[in-house]
Amino acid sequence: MGQAKKQKGGIYIHVPFCVKKCVYCDFFSCTDLGKIPVFVDSLIDEMNMTVDFPFHADTLYIGGGTPSLLEPVQIQLLIDAAGNRFQVAPNAEITLEANPGTVNAEKLAGFRQAGVNRINLGVQSFSDLALEFLSRIHTAEEAFQSVEFARTAGFDNVGLDLIYGLPGQTERMWQADLQTALSLSPQHLSCYMLTYEPGTRMENNLRNGCFHVLPEKNVGLLYEFTVQYLEDSGFNQYEVSSFSVSRRTRSKHNQKYWTHAPYIGLGPSAHSLIDNRRSWNVRSLEAYLRRTGQGQLPIEETEELNFRQLMMETLYLRLRCVDGISIPDFEKRFHIDFNRRFGAVVSTYESDGYDGYDGYVEMINDKCRLTRKGMLFADSIASRFIDSI
Repeated sequence: MGQAKKQKGGIYIHVPFCVKKCVYCDFFSCTDLGKIPVFVDSLIDEMNMTVDFPFHADTLYIGGGTPSLLEPVQIQLLIDAAGNRFQVAPNAEITLEANPGTVNAEKLAGFRQAGVNRINLGVQSFSDLALEFLSRIHTAEEAFQSVEFARTAGFDNVGLDLIYGLPGQTERMWQADLQTALSLSPQHLSCYMLTYEPGTRMENNLRNGCFHVLPEKNVGLLYEFTVQYLEDSGFNQYEVSSFSVSRRTRSKHNQKYWTHAPYIGLGPSAHSLIDNRRSWNVRSLEAYLRRTGQGQLPIEETEELNFRQLMMETLYLRLRCVDGISIPDFEKRFHIDFNRRFGAVVSTYESDGYDGYDGYVEMINDKCRLTRKGMLFADSIASRFIDSI
């Protein structure tokens, strides 16, 4: 535990409730909103049964689902319970995911008063046509209003989630979304490529020929446009999909996942990582409520990450980050010569090794990182590194 103890940990709370399931989403969620009160009680029970978190936590992230379906008093209960049970820093980053259509000025003011100091709004688009395709419950006007409500409530750290790469989407259409988002002066933007996850209704609609995907080349051009456009607008990319106006407004919590920092997950389907041991909770609200009600932790399974798994995850996660892999840190942690082990892969992507182009990987300042062009192929390039372990 020695090295990990020096790190600050994070706490994640998964709130699974949604008004309805979005067609593209494969996160665990349910629509039985009547069970919210007993769920909040069960979360507190889980906290009380959890072995002491052996780290100081400087982030608390309440995600979902749609956590903004809870009332401010319920969010207050969860924040207070986490603070009482775990070692949460007084100045911790406390993030709440909220969806337009489920919040108003009064509710957001209540969340701010409850201790939430970072709000992440699932806008996805400022186009009514796009929102309809994504089966979102809100309109473009409500998306716009939700940001204004957050400002009125006193939030000075506002993040927006956007999705691009929709069927038929052009650069001009996507630029309109980005322009509207920037006009609202957010501190953080998450811009996700639309993916068709197996088992989702959207993937089923695709297989049934209901629409045609945007060609991969077009999606790539939209990605390159996104990075350049946001950079020209004062945003810095720090992960494939993540952009912030400064280092201070990066998501401290999400960065824990990318650096193997310790974190504990509460709620159905939530994951935890402590001392290279990963565990995850049952992916069922009924099973979660039953187990906590019987005084049992709702853990479904636990695994000890071995040396190879840790190296694989480090390569995959760090290559998705703009800072890349610190070669001295990597060599110290895994006791290998980075250049001897991965030099051939690096040289392949530094030269004409990928689709006839060059410049996908660069070695600079003792770091191995992907170039902007390389970020577009982060997963496939990371797999080549992993094959060399």
